Amino acid sequence: MNRSEKIEEILDTIRPALRSDGGDVELVDVRENKVLVRLKGACQGCPSSGVTLKRAVTVAIRREMPEIEEVLEVMPDGTVRQPPDPDKDPWAHQQHLEGIKLTLAVASGKGGVGKSTVAVNIALALQHKGLKVGMLDADIYGPSMPTMLNVHKIDQRPTDTKFKPARVYGLTVMSMGFLAREDDAMIWRGPMITKALDHFIHNVLWGELDCLVIDLPPGTGDAQLTIAQRIKLDGAIIITTPSDVALIDARRGLKMFSKVNVPVIGIAENMSYFICPHCNERTDIFSAGGGKAVADKLNTLFLGEIPLDPMIRRTGDQGKPVVEAEPASPQARYFSKIADVTWEELIRRVPNWDKDACRRIDLGTVGVGMV
Repeated sequence: MNRSEKIEEILDTIRPALRSDGGDVELVDVRENKVLVRLKGACQGCPSSGVTLKRAVTVAIRREMPEIEEVLEVMPDGTVRQPPDPDKDPWAHQQHLEGIKLTLAVASGKGGVGKSTVAVNIALALQHKGLKVGMLDADIYGPSMPTMLNVHKIDQRPTDTKFKPARVYGLTVMSMGFLAREDDAMIWRGPMITKALDHFIHNVLWGELDCLVIDLPPGTGDAQLTIAQRIKLDGAIIITTPSDVALIDARRGLKMFSKVNVPVIGIAENMSYFICPHCNERTDIFSAGGGKAVADKLNTLFLGEIPLDPMIRRTGDQGKPVVEAEPASPQARYFSKIADVTWEELIRRVPNWDKDACRRIDLGTVGVGMV
């Protein structure tokens, strides 16, 4: 296979996302270590075309072919667009936080799908496998971690220059809920949200972590863009339910990450079904199969199903999530399997990652989509 053929194969992996928005990308030429492409359809002339080129096309190519130095856009008149000025490029200053090896975002297009429940249980599942894990609750308006982890205050003295995060169940955790009264309403405009998140990003003593899990608020607004601009996100997972409304928003969330070039690892379906404790009959309360269908359509992994289960709800409300409270239970294993696949995909997609580091996590015989 020559280089052009290999690049075409790589472009095929991102074309479904571009085409779902009415766009496309065409390979024009390969000159030494530079690739020339043409954005087509809705991508051509789009205000976000520079982001699409840098955060989708370039990263996809250089991930598989690190010898490629630049990916340049050929304009309709045949000229080559010059790379953007880094000082004016909002995505040019992304970086990993000091001491943190990998960063995983957990997102949803809408609220009420159990995103925080999935996020905290995945974080605990990774921690149980020997990884050093942090948890950033980035939902300023509705922080869930204080309740789900039963931590409501942190030791923050007036003389401290940085926040000291909570340590609970082996996790390093930070949340706006630690700094405000439980019944306070955060009536803040966008710039205040950005400022608060900047504090959490730069002024928290995270220490040395293998993975920071970020529980994003629902939707595609200020908080998501701030995190994507400030932090190098190594991957994101989308949480949905099988209902049509949730799946529509899940697609929007996936497209948002595509536009800011955050690789989406896959979709996990929460509240997929209910098993009657008396007759053991399965009931698909919110429909069935929608999460997998969306994952297949958008060319991403289906990470698995999580049932609607009283134990998962009860342990979260009691401040000890099920992976910590009942680690050997079937309910905990749903999250553990998703965590296994997510971690495997994270380290597979990161160039030059020390694969020896992943030996601390026993992936066993976990398969994609197992439930």
